[in-house]
Amino acid sequence: MDRSTQIIRTSWIGIVANVLLAGFKAAVGLLANSVAIVMDAVNNLSDALSSVITIVGTKLSQRPADRKHPFGFGRIEYFSAIIIAVIVLSAGITSLIESAKKIFYPTQPEYTKTTLIVIVVAIIVKLVLGRYVKNKGTQLNSDALIASGSDALFDAIITLATLVSAGVMLMWGVSLDGILGVLISIVIIKAGVEMLSSPVNELLGTSISAELTNQIKKEVSDFEGVHGVYDLILHNYGPDMKIGSLHVNVYDTMSAHEIHGLTRKITMQMLERHGIILTVGVYAIATGDNKRAELQTKVMQTLITHKDIVQVHGFYYSEKENMISVDVVPDISIHDDNAFVSQLINEIQPLVHGMHLEIIVDHNYSE
Repeated sequence: MDRSTQIIRTSWIGIVANVLLAGFKAAVGLLANSVAIVMDAVNNLSDALSSVITIVGTKLSQRPADRKHPFGFGRIEYFSAIIIAVIVLSAGITSLIESAKKIFYPTQPEYTKTTLIVIVVAIIVKLVLGRYVKNKGTQLNSDALIASGSDALFDAIITLATLVSAGVMLMWGVSLDGILGVLISIVIIKAGVEMLSSPVNELLGTSISAELTNQIKKEVSDFEGVHGVYDLILHNYGPDMKIGSLHVNVYDTMSAHEIHGLTRKITMQMLERHGIILTVGVYAIATGDNKRAELQTKVMQTLITHKDIVQVHGFYYSEKENMISVDVVPDISIHDDNAFVSQLINEIQPLVHGMHLEIIVDHNYSE
């Protein structure tokens, strides 16, 4: 079963659970002639909305790419998660307002045996459902499922807090309804903001995880003929679609045919293992006893020992143009790239007297 099918299946479980719980509450409410229980049943039907949004978002995200959207529609999943997070935030804010009112205007709770049974059943169902959906969301890397599961868990927590408050009120005459409600509402609002930040960051372009970065670099480094991996950049177009690029070092003795074969193997492996459409660029390492190798050693060794440089790569020497170009990754303490480049050129130029020197500042987008 693929990822999208599992997400939709989990969401259907959420819908069915909420509908069954709503049916149970409605039946009990009608038998007990309780309008409150019947209205709570209607509320459970609205709780299924987050699961419906997840299903719709997942279905839309699977639409094939077209001319206007060549990278597909995978990012629609993030919009689904944002909508659900907003629903959770709205519920938290509404709960906060209502709970604050109860602090100043406490009410005497009235529970019958029937309502207590309904509340306990609702708490159990919501806890089990929320835990299951949230765990599946984490497993499937689905922000929408995580938000939907959290929504169900918060429903259970709010109901449990109301039940505890009622018990305290009945036994000791102390009203905690408003205070507990405010505290839980604050927790819900905080969680809603965190739920919102994840899909928003994905849409803005968050950095990839260190684990994936290290894994990609290790796998590419393991290819025969690769002597360094640099400039890894990945763009996220949905949980199942990533597009990016990187550079590899190869010896200048490799033929174009050999380089072609190497880069093709790398791109195929990245697509098969990680679902990444990758473009591979090439840096040539000068070998042998010649001027190019001599200049490379002199410039690279001088730059790599600089206190404000964390990485040097991409050395290129053109005898025809009498030009040297090299890429550097500066320390994060460097904020003025132009001033830093001028400083480096002044330091390196005496080593390559009479040559045009280009130093290009790279930035680390993956670590």
